[in-house]
Amino acid sequence: MWLGIFLLLLLIPKSSQFTTCISGGKIAYLARLSTKQSHVCNLTSLCSARTEIKESIVSNNNKKRSNQFIDIPYASAVEVLRTYKSIKGDLAIPRQYIVPSSNLFSQDWHGINLSKAIYNMKWWQNHVASHSDRVAELNSLGFLWDRLQPEWNLILEALMVFKLLYPSLDGSLLVPSAFVIPFGDNDFPQATWGLHLGNQVYRIRSRHDFIRGKPDRIVQLNGLRFVWDVSEYNFQKVVRAISLYTSLVDQKKSINSKINRVPSNFVIPQDSNWPKDLWGFPLGMKCCAIRTKQLYVKNHPQRKETLQNMGFLFLGNSAVGWLEVVHAAAIYSELHDKTLSVPQAFIVPKPPILHHSNTSLNTFHFSDWPWPEYLWGLPLGQRLRDVRAKKRYLTGESASSRIAQLDALGFEWNPKRGRSTLRKTS
Repeated sequence: MWLGIFLLLLLIPKSSQFTTCISGGKIAYLARLSTKQSHVCNLTSLCSARTEIKESIVSNNNKKRSNQFIDIPYASAVEVLRTYKSIKGDLAIPRQYIVPSSNLFSQDWHGINLSKAIYNMKWWQNHVASHSDRVAELNSLGFLWDRLQPEWNLILEALMVFKLLYPSLDGSLLVPSAFVIPFGDNDFPQATWGLHLGNQVYRIRSRHDFIRGKPDRIVQLNGLRFVWDVSEYNFQKVVRAISLYTSLVDQKKSINSKINRVPSNFVIPQDSNWPKDLWGFPLGMKCCAIRTKQLYVKNHPQRKETLQNMGFLFLGNSAVGWLEVVHAAAIYSELHDKTLSVPQAFIVPKPPILHHSNTSLNTFHFSDWPWPEYLWGLPLGQRLRDVRAKKRYLTGESASSRIAQLDALGFEWNPKRGRSTLRKTS
């Protein structure tokens, strides 16, 4: 606050007269300017000055952080390294390891980030670079010289190893956000053990850390087929899975089907008909999340349009089921003089050409068949029985309108034959 006050005083012209009032802990300034040209304070200059001071403070803080370990004596550093190795067995020091307040360590080291203090290029240049005997001593302790290189080099090397160990079928590089390189995993360079690789990738993707102003690093990541937009990547995975589901699982539907419905509990099986990268993918759960939580499609109308063009309905499976029933009921009613008295065993039939191989294609036209393909095999009789006996589809806000639809189709709520059923409720 006092810095801002000081700047304000500097920027106001000397010809001004000031009265300073202090009341209730607040400071108010009243300025009487002698000329019209100087009656407005130059806010641009004020903001610029504040920005320069802020940047100077940040720069100084960064220098302090990088320089605070330079003066650590070599003998003291070697002593703490020997102690750490005797406890842990190596010098693969976690990046956030804080020396504990223990009698095992010198009190001077208590509370210090050991990794930042030891694996510090400036400290190495000041205390080790020109001393071959010290280099030999650190080698005998297992000092990880690779940790002295820039963090970006270690991240890039870790990403390359990760892609080799966990290859994707499409060649993309996608690191789970929680992935940490395990200690003792010899598949990764020892200098990268403990690296929170998933978090580093998140920083690269969301904040452009390590790559801001460095186009060569972006080229390196693109060469690894780094996934920049995880949401789009996952959305395309869902699209591919739905498309395969339609062709591999739902045999009732053709490419011209108007409705694409995936059971909420459907998980892609480990089956040779499915790509390996989709095995275990909870497609049903993803579809439910898209409908109820707008997963992947929120603020992305083009994605929603893509799914709609595939026959994906955002109404939910229950609503889709009702649309199938009422559509089939309307066709049945039309074929039976506006009466909807459907036998319980009735199933929407396929065209006769699909039942009798001796039927000639030249004598039958699919356009003459009243039942659309996506309804073939629908147990309409059983569904309508459930409407009577269990009030299926007749709950919630849509109940009254659905009852009206059935009434308009001539639905028999109390058929003369068959066991007793519940009466229609208004």
